[in-house]
Amino acid sequence: MMSCVPLKRCYKELPVWIVEDHHDVVGHIYRAIASRHLPPKNIKMIHLDSHPDLLIPVNMSADTVFDKEKLFSELSIENWIMPMVYAGHVSCVVWLHPYWAQQIREGEHRMAVGRDPSTTTIRVTSTDNYFLSDGLYLSAKQLENSKPLRLNVVKVNPVQPSHWSLTGKQTEEDTEGWFAKRPRTECNKAGEASCSEPLSRCTDLLQPAESSNMSSLGDDDDNEGSTSYVVKRISAVLSETEPYILDIDLDFFSCKNPFKELYTQEEYDILKQLYNFRGPSPDADEEELDECVDRRVHQLEDLEAAFADLLEDDGDETVARWASNPGMAPLAQLVSSLKSRNLCPDYEMVHQAGLTCDTVELPHHISTDEEIDRLISAVQLFLKAVPKPTLVTMSRSSLDEYCPVEQVDCVQSKVLAVLESLYGLLDVHKDYENSSIEIQDCQPKAS
Repeated sequence: MMSCVPLKRCYKELPVWIVEDHHDVVGHIYRAIASRHLPPKNIKMIHLDSHPDLLIPVNMSADTVFDKEKLFSELSIENWIMPMVYAGHVSCVVWLHPYWAQQIREGEHRMAVGRDPSTTTIRVTSTDNYFLSDGLYLSAKQLENSKPLRLNVVKVNPVQPSHWSLTGKQTEEDTEGWFAKRPRTECNKAGEASCSEPLSRCTDLLQPAESSNMSSLGDDDDNEGSTSYVVKRISAVLSETEPYILDIDLDFFSCKNPFKELYTQEEYDILKQLYNFRGPSPDADEEELDECVDRRVHQLEDLEAAFADLLEDDGDETVARWASNPGMAPLAQLVSSLKSRNLCPDYEMVHQAGLTCDTVELPHHISTDEEIDRLISAVQLFLKAVPKPTLVTMSRSSLDEYCPVEQVDCVQSKVLAVLESLYGLLDVHKDYENSSIEIQDCQPKAS
C-alpha cells in the first residue's frame, strides 16, 4: 500500500523574503512550513550574520512557542532562532560570520534546548560564555522536553585581491575544483552584480583584524575562513537533497555598533565595569556553573531595577542608594556624565547598551565598498558549491543601524544579483516597504 505521507512541495522560483527587523522572517518560515515547502521538523539553516541571534527571550514561557501570534509578539532581533529550535522546527544552524564577529567559539557545538520546570522558560545546555552571560544555561538533567541543536560556527573571509583577474572575475583555477561538482547558471560578470557601479576592482590588500587569519579562496590547506573551509563545514551538515533556509543579514557585509554613537567612551567603559561578566573556571562542574548563572541573573536583575528606578527619579538620593550596592559604585559617575549631556537620559536605552558589554563587545566594522565586494564574492563562491536553498530570508537591519543606512540598499541589490546569477529568476518580496516607521522603532536594541 502506498504511503500517505504528503510529498514535499517545490517553489517554481526561489522565494526571497526581505524584512527590516530580523525576527520578522519567522512568520515567512512558518508559512513555508504550513505550505509543506519546508518540513515541520529538523530544518537546517545557513545563517550569515555579524550576530549569532541565538539568545532566548529571558522571561518568555516555553509554551509560547505553540501560540504563533503570541510568539511573534515576544521575539526580538537577538532571540528569534532558539524558540524555533524548542518548537522542534529547527535542529541545525550554521552561523557564518565575518572575521570581526567572534561572539561564539569557532567550531561545532552540540547542545539541548528545553524547558526549565522551575521558571517555565526556555534554557540551553551550552556552557559557552555567549549563553552563560545571559543566564541561559541549565544542565541537561534539569531540562524538560529538550530538543537537540547542532550549531556550527564558521568564519568567512573576504576573497583576496591576488585571486581576481583584471576584469574583476575570479580565476578559473581557483574555482573550477569546487564548481565542477554542481553545474549552475553561469555567474554574472561582476559588473552585473551591482547597484549602480561595477563591483570594485580589488587592488588593495584588505587588512583583517589583528588576530584574524586571512586566507585565500584557492588554498589547499583548508585555512580558517577560506572557501574550501566554508564549503567543507556546510557540506558536513547538508546533503544534496535536503531542504534548508538560507538566511542573510546584510550587516554580515558591513556592521555598526549603534550604541557607540549614543555614549562617550568614558560612559561605555563604565557600562563595561557595571555589566562585567565573571565566568566560571575552564573545568567548572555543574555546581559552579549553576552558581555562575545565579550570580549573573541577580546582577542583571539589580541593574535592570536600578535603571528602571532612575527612570522615575534620578536624584542624588536614588543614585547614592543604588551606587552603595556591591559592584555598582561606578553608577554615580555614569549618571553624572549622562546628565551633563542630556537632562533626561533614556535609562532604558542605557540598560540595553549595558547588556551588550558583558564578555565580547558588539561587533563594529564599517566596511569599505571594496571589502563589501570581496565578502559578496566569497559568499558567491561557497554558495555555488553547495545545494540550492528552499527559501531565502534576508534582513536589512538598517533602521536600528546595525547595517549602515547609507550602504544597505547597495548591499541588498548586490546580494540579490548574486542570488539571481546562481539560482535564476527569484520571487522577491520586499516586506519592509509598507511598514510604517515610527521614531521609537528605529532605536537600537541589544543584539
